Amino acid sequence: MKNQQSGFTLVEIAIVLVIIGLLLGGVLKGQELINSAKVKNFATDFRNIPLFIYGYQDKYKSLPGDDSAVATTHLGANVNGVAVVAATTGGTVGNGVIEGAWNSTVQTDESVLFWQHVRLAGLAAGPTAAPANAAAVQTFVPLNADGGHIGITSGANTPVTGLSGTYIVCSSNILGKYAKQLDQTMDDGDTDAGSVRVIANQAWNQAAAVAAVDSTAAGWNDATAYTVCMAL
Repeated sequence: MKNQQSGFTLVEIAIVLVIIGLLLGGVLKGQELINSAKVKNFATDFRNIPLFIYGYQDKYKSLPGDDSAVATTHLGANVNGVAVVAATTGGTVGNGVIEGAWNSTVQTDESVLFWQHVRLAGLAAGPTAAPANAAAVQTFVPLNADGGHIGITSGANTPVTGLSGTYIVCSSNILGKYAKQLDQTMDDGDTDAGSVRVIANQAWNQAAAVAAVDSTAAGWNDATAYTVCMAL
């Protein structure tokens, strides 16, 4: 008995290849949309900070974190049972500068208490009870979409050499591929120039200013985590 063996026709193979191509295209497009959404999330974090500052200043004519009358005249001693804390270390309260490193672990620094003040003022979401110690600061400050921390500072506390602005906002643990796209979205696309700059990923309480990293230079890695800082 003759054994007949049949195979795929060229039409069937072509159909399979088209289907595979469509599936791959859908996966790649989906990944692109996810990446774009994450970058937009990072950008929103940066754009929200001025809203917090100006909203607070509009209500109380003071700077959150640096507000010397926050617990007496403005918010009061407590809000819904939460004690309002005024900065007591790290600078001069009421001088118009948010003092303390952007990634400070000193619970009474202005850069840390900035978050309690804007939250209790109803401008931002997040825990309102002021952190009791350095360890608590790390769960008190907001996090970005990749789990990095977000912080603000001003004055002489800039974390990036040569970056100047009234306020400096930083967000850590952002992969290089997102950092480049974020710079393109919010600034000039040059990670070591302009108002948005990328530096080596900063640890907690690492306050010394460092140089920005050029995304076109050797050593840059799209899969490496960086800290992105923006001058406002």
